[in-house]
Amino acid sequence: MDLKSEIAKRLFAKQEIGGTESINDLRDKEFSGKSLSAEEKFALANFDKYRLAILNVQENEEQFHYHYRQLQVIANLGDWKEFLKDSYSK
Repeated sequence: MDLKSEIAKRLFAKQEIGGTESINDLRDKEFSGKSLSAEEKFALANFDKYRLAILNVQENEEQFHYHYRQLQVIANLGDWKEFLKDSYSK
């Protein structure tokens, strides 16, 4: 690993700043070849359904981009366990 990557990994490790595992962390885990639990897969599927539902109802480009940015923040910083709730699986 090069020096730049090593520094970034040390400075921005979620565990060190008290961050929770997010939807994007699960995606990274899956893309790196690690298997996901059934709950993790369910949360990813629920997030994807939620994301599409939110974006598909936007009536103009400005609102679409606003909600898209919000969803990016949720995927990066929100706890993936939020998407295990029943309200996201309907």
